[in-house]
Amino acid sequence: METMIAKVNAVHAREDWSVLEELSSWVVEESLRIQQIPAPTFHEARRARAVLERFTELTLVDVDIDEVYNVYGRLQGQTSAAALLIMAHTDTVFPADTDLGVTRGAGRIAGPGIGDNSLGVAALLGLAKALSQSALAPACDIWFVADSCEEGLGDLRGAKAAFAKLQSRINAVINLEGLALGHIYNAGTAVYRMRISARAAGGHSWLHYGKPSALHGILELGNQILALKLPQSPRTTMNIGMIEGGHAINAIATDASLWLDLRSVSPIVLRDLREQVSSLVRGAQTEGLTFTIETVGDRPAGAIDRVHELVQGALAALGCLGIRYALETGSTDANVPLAHGCPAVTIGITRGGNAHRLDEYIETAPVRLGLQHLITLTLAAAEHYAAGA
Repeated sequence: METMIAKVNAVHAREDWSVLEELSSWVVEESLRIQQIPAPTFHEARRARAVLERFTELTLVDVDIDEVYNVYGRLQGQTSAAALLIMAHTDTVFPADTDLGVTRGAGRIAGPGIGDNSLGVAALLGLAKALSQSALAPACDIWFVADSCEEGLGDLRGAKAAFAKLQSRINAVINLEGLALGHIYNAGTAVYRMRISARAAGGHSWLHYGKPSALHGILELGNQILALKLPQSPRTTMNIGMIEGGHAINAIATDASLWLDLRSVSPIVLRDLREQVSSLVRGAQTEGLTFTIETVGDRPAGAIDRVHELVQGALAALGCLGIRYALETGSTDANVPLAHGCPAVTIGITRGGNAHRLDEYIETAPVRLGLQHLITLTLAAAEHYAAGA
């Protein structure tokens, strides 16, 4: 069977790329339209409905929206014995009342969420537009999913639901992020997140001095957690992102909590780290001071080797465009299929920076290259998996 690299080269040579100028302009403007619709994690309904309308306009079939605001559409290929899943998450890290104003100039656009992930969703729509308007159907079915709850405490809920629904029908996944053109994510970092809470009887800061304080207890526990030794290899990290507690400066705190993010390339190392933290929590229990742990995130890990045909195809498609590549490990929607043994890569559409900041920005000129990379990889992967069906 012809290699994926050969298929990539064939697609690159035969396609008419003159359409990309108009398509890239359309995708940039579409990203602005999407960016103007607030979509905090768990509140993606409005943005999901906008995507649903586009899927319908693009004449995809099986268009639907589920209870977690995932939007589905299918482009029928020459065979349904194989299928690809193309994903892009709709949610952002910004609250609903964030000023979503943008600035344009000098080949870039800046605004909250423009790159992560309004451009990713727009590229998903751009791919659907390009393929649905082509005279030739792709070699196999292509499912397009704009999924929810990728950011923060969303815990990949949208990707988990979408993959559970489509798992039996798909052979591989291409996940889209607006930024990081040239970076291919072929491994998903394991992430475990917990909220550790403390509770005490409380009292007056003077009259009851010395009585257990939930806030003092959580701070002491946090210090013990941060003193844990983490291995440099496999890479492992921890972060206390939030601390809450107390109700008055002159009151002994009755309640307090910290939010802890643990990550590792190795699920085994992460499991051991979780147990170390749990052991510290158990050891912190005293008379009058109790602790509880609540799991608030559990992102699975997985990977495919750099020699896997999907990775090689993604790298070859970049090579056709003269773009230098970097293989990456991270936490994205692709964690879900990778954890289930399904080949998946995450790719970027353009360059930019300041992700998760109000002044996040994208460069507009490379969008054309990002779309060419996406279309090339999609068509080549469709041919590859259709041939093996």
